[in-house]
Amino acid sequence: MTRLCLAVPCFNEVDRLDVKSFVRFLELEPEVSFIFVDDGSTDATRSILHEIERNVPDRVDVIGLARNGGKAAAVWTGVNAALAAQFEYVGYWDADLATPLTAIPEFAGVLEADATLEMVFGARVKLLGRVIERRRVRHYLGRVAATLVAASLRLAIYDSQCGAKLFRASALTRELFAGPFLSRWLFDVEILARLVRLHRLGRARPPAELIYELPLTEWTDKPGSKLRIGDFARAALDLIRIRYTYGGPVFGA
Repeated sequence: MTRLCLAVPCFNEVDRLDVKSFVRFLELEPEVSFIFVDDGSTDATRSILHEIERNVPDRVDVIGLARNGGKAAAVWTGVNAALAAQFEYVGYWDADLATPLTAIPEFAGVLEADATLEMVFGARVKLLGRVIERRRVRHYLGRVAATLVAASLRLAIYDSQCGAKLFRASALTRELFAGPFLSRWLFDVEILARLVRLHRLGRARPPAELIYELPLTEWTDKPGSKLRIGDFARAALDLIRIRYTYGGPVFGA
């Protein structure tokens, strides 16, 4: 039985899905499985996903949603399907492979090396010797968003929004993914807000003791992102909604 399963949210990904990379990786890593969630695509995305499934049928599942519900809904659906299948580790990964699949064993290695950790988050830190390619405008908008998130949650997290995350399939993770997310895009923040609330209620250790941010060796900003400039404004409103729903501090208040 494979030990690790990643949900891959997909929406109109015909020009970005790399079938060969997914199949090759699965051939090299027998302990990894994928659940692809087609979020109501209107192009041939689902056909491409079934092509991957035909190549590695024992370790690939495809879930098709009837209509587009947003990345949050796709991730929530895929991770819960993985949790139901009793894997040791579950998580999610961007379909465009901005974070290469070869990073997955390193994520798993962090959890294997430290049993006190519950989750590993990729962090896009541009350091010497690492290849982090991100458009300048999106980089600066992302840093502003990350600062607001850290201040809102009072949690010194550098990169809450990276689409590469791995969790131990524990009771805590099941609780974090128990209910659908409020926001279509800020579900990563919502996961953290749920964790902060559980700690405040005495049902989880401090988030800083449970999360490991792993600086990525490689990350490439791929063309065709569904995120638009206007979404950043909507995300700011979602951040306030998350604060009032989960009862945490906002902007250091």
